[in-house]
Amino acid sequence: MRLLLDTHVVLWQLSGERELSEPARDAIAAADDLLVSVASFAEVGIKASVGKVEVPHDLQARIVDSGVRTLGLSPTHGLAVADLPVHHRDPFDRLIIAQAVVERLTVVTADPRFAAYAVELLAA
Repeated sequence: MRLLLDTHVVLWQLSGERELSEPARDAIAAADDLLVSVASFAEVGIKASVGKVEVPHDLQARIVDSGVRTLGLSPTHGLAVADLPVHHRDPFDRLIIAQAVVERLTVVTADPRFAAYAVELLAA
């Protein structure tokens, strides 16, 4: 299984702030490929700049060390956002959803808004 971790899931895993569901933990442990979107790094950076989250200085290294690969944004991903219905306007969520659709990935998330889209989900 190929999993795309939503931004908060990566942060929870690294901080231990919240425990993931047992199905999510099992799927992550057994996954063939664990990915985090470059969009998640931008989201964290913006939230850190306005004081919404604290970001460890070694965030990128910690993510890589945990076995999670970074999924870059391609023109196809960017343009796929236009094909999504507008159930909500969060640009980072929409990029993550578009990437999951294009790459046929399952998104691990606790965000209930993702369920409105035609994307495979695993509850965090």
